[in-house]
Amino acid sequence: MATAPRAVLVHRRTERETIVAEQGTWGQAEFVQGMRGVSLDEVQQRHDRFTEAMHLASAAVPKHWRRGSVLRDDLDRFLFEPDDVVVVIGQDGLVANTAKYLDGQPVIGVNPDPRAGWGVLVRHAARDLAALLPAVAEGRARTEQRTMVSAATGEGDRLIALNEVYLGHRSHQSARYRLSLPDGRSERQSSSGLLVGTGTGATGWCLSAARQRVAPPTLPGPTDPALSWFVREAWPSPVTGADLTAGLLDSGAGLELRVESEGLVVFGDGIEADCLALEWGQTVRIGAADRRLALVV
Repeated sequence: MATAPRAVLVHRRTERETIVAEQGTWGQAEFVQGMRGVSLDEVQQRHDRFTEAMHLASAAVPKHWRRGSVLRDDLDRFLFEPDDVVVVIGQDGLVANTAKYLDGQPVIGVNPDPRAGWGVLVRHAARDLAALLPAVAEGRARTEQRTMVSAATGEGDRLIALNEVYLGHRSHQSARYRLSLPDGRSERQSSSGLLVGTGTGATGWCLSAARQRVAPPTLPGPTDPALSWFVREAWPSPVTGADLTAGLLDSGAGLELRVESEGLVVFGDGIEADCLALEWGQTVRIGAADRRLALVV
């Protein structure tokens, strides 16, 4: 007999839960913030709306299905199964945090707080899940195959992200490296770091970088295989250049960087704690990942 599908609910702690963990009790937190003239009423209301969305999502899982639940902080230790249907309840960033641990499993993004506005990746309400979950399991739901970006060292270490990867110094110092493009051009650079982003990331950090350019490259769409890249604050000097600072990477193409300073890191989607630490002389290749996010739309 075939194994029943498994719904995995991914979520993060609410502001209220974080505050209680820091203050000990909610009453103590209200007292401390009240002394500062700060009300926690909105925090409580957001917590209540999130709790209601979690209850609705849990109740929507068919009774014969298996189920799992995982906090964002535990994603790196959770074992997703190939046939899972993943339900992410939170903001867009939580979808990106989850995507790097998946390999083709469909993802339903649920916005637990419609009053805060609909996100790009969390398009559904919890009440939609009763119909969506069976449709996904039966292959009737439409999905977008969203491009992801990969950074891999010559030693085989790899990091995958949905929005963008950043290579730079772990502090505020300049990053020094040699950048090589697919067309053979190469330049030694000293900069505030390098961004390589997907079409999904084109609404975030990469968009900010593009707006600072006089003639930025056209940012790709979310399902386009192309990537955009931007060098941040390249410094022209007698030994470093600032000519190769932005562009597009076509499908299959990648940038190569040879590290020429200590303390450099690569991290994805803003998660600095999950990074590749780089040493002088290492080579990093950044391009489109070999897997995509299957986002239920």
